[in-house]
Amino acid sequence: MTKAELVDKIVAKTQMTKASADRALKAFLEAVEETLQAESKLTLTGFGTFSVEERKARQGRNPRTNEPLTIPACKMVKFHPGKQLKDALN
Repeated sequence: MTKAELVDKIVAKTQMTKASADRALKAFLEAVEETLQAESKLTLTGFGTFSVEERKARQGRNPRTNEPLTIPACKMVKFHPGKQLKDALN
């Protein structure tokens, strides 16, 4: 599903205008991003939890040249689904 398709689903479920639904989705995504940057964790009860975890630097290799290289440390977003979402999928 693309962002445009998600906006269309929001419009269908809420009767919002397409422009309003797009702004609401953008605001939600910005709020999630800001929260993860500031607090490193966001819990949406029933849906799941987003958390930021540090990935350590590690050794890898260039698949084209087989040359070893160091992959730098970085932060990754992890998602753990909540019970309600798990139940809906099963």
